[in-house]
Amino acid sequence: MNSLSLSGVIREIERYAQKRETSLLVALDGRSGAGKSTVSEKIAGRVGAVVVSSDDFYTGGTFDDWASRSSKEKAALCIDWKRLRAEVLEPLLSGNSATWRAFDWKTWVGLSEHTFSCKPASIIIIDGVYSTRPELADLIDISILVQLPDDIRRDRLKKRENEPFLARWHAVWDEAEEFYFTNIRPPSLFDMVLVRR
Repeated sequence: MNSLSLSGVIREIERYAQKRETSLLVALDGRSGAGKSTVSEKIAGRVGAVVVSSDDFYTGGTFDDWASRSSKEKAALCIDWKRLRAEVLEPLLSGNSATWRAFDWKTWVGLSEHTFSCKPASIIIIDGVYSTRPELADLIDISILVQLPDDIRRDRLKKRENEPFLARWHAVWDEAEEFYFTNIRPPSLFDMVLVRR
């Protein structure tokens, strides 16, 4: 595991990509509000990558539904890994376009009517909490943990969401993230760590 700056991460991705004849899959993982999406877009802009958000594959359910599950279950079941893999990652890695429907975040029920499409690229970035889960490990070439101090991370979340929503969010998901980044994907298992300030 190497702790690198953003420019260092970009250099490493470029170095890996130059050695390959097939697409490179980079997974950016990290706690909520760590800045994964911002980092993904910056990397993509520099290396010509396509970005896929694992949030598009949220399985749905109310806070009450998730509150009754264990931390391990939450981390394992919140994203439809099979659909993400079959509809997006495997086609892109095979040099084909991918088409999918994202979770409907406006209604919080089912899939959006809007269809997303993505053309193949030499570098593919998957961005989202839990994106380096074991279910995708055989596809991932580079795993990157994006870290941000908790106080800054929580301030970022406050700017994105209202207080009542955030209180419920933290009550349900903080323990799942803690379990995941302690037991499933601790920092030592990542290829690189990007510490943001």
